[in-house]
Amino acid sequence: MQKIREDIQSVLDRDPAATTTLSVLLNYPGLHAVWAHRLNHWLWLRGFRLLARWLSQVSRFWTGIEIHPGATIGRRLFIDHGMGVVIGETAIVGDDVTLYHGVTLGGTKLEKKKRHPTLGNGVVIGNTSSVLGDIVVGDNSRVGAGSVVLRDVPPNSTVVGVPAHIVYRDGKRVLITDPHEIKDPLSDALIALAKDVSELCARLDEVSHLAAGEEAFGTVAGLANEETERRAYRSEFDRTGFSDFGAGI
Repeated sequence: MQKIREDIQSVLDRDPAATTTLSVLLNYPGLHAVWAHRLNHWLWLRGFRLLARWLSQVSRFWTGIEIHPGATIGRRLFIDHGMGVVIGETAIVGDDVTLYHGVTLGGTKLEKKKRHPTLGNGVVIGNTSSVLGDIVVGDNSRVGAGSVVLRDVPPNSTVVGVPAHIVYRDGKRVLITDPHEIKDPLSDALIALAKDVSELCARLDEVSHLAAGEEAFGTVAGLANEETERRAYRSEFDRTGFSDFGAGI
């Protein structure tokens, strides 16, 4: 009962539209989904996994929120509005976390191991955001609406964007000074093009050096051929008795 009272109070504290306990009990599917998950998680840990999965699908049908029974959920999780929220099997959610509608805590691998994110205490994830992979969002951090988080977020930080980058940390504005941190849809294509041009220039240099070498070799070979011909003439003149004439060649 203590956890149920905490859940109700967390809604009253975090949603100005929540006015009474009865209203919270009747009108908050996020709360219903959390309560259903506690039962499903209990069954999951005790080996009743098929039943736990089936009950989680029943809960998804009624609430629009899908929480895998294997996920670990902390106390006072508040899922506001809720529709479209997905929490994966190996996700870990700390205490006092707030998730808005459309949030996905998803995986990026197919291996049967930890592949979903870990959210620290007091984390807030904005609507339609995706936090993907075995990463950690530190305590009291915030993820802006529509962001895609692909790497760890330090505690007390705010991240936004696709992919997400830090804009506030410990209450201070963070300026992006590293050009590699500035995300441009064409940046990867431009980097690849510059690499191709560099490789092409290197190959042209190799061809130029090779051509120069071949030209020098041709000159030396021509001189050698001339000297061979001269020696042949001298031998011929020596053989026929015109040695004096041949020596002048």
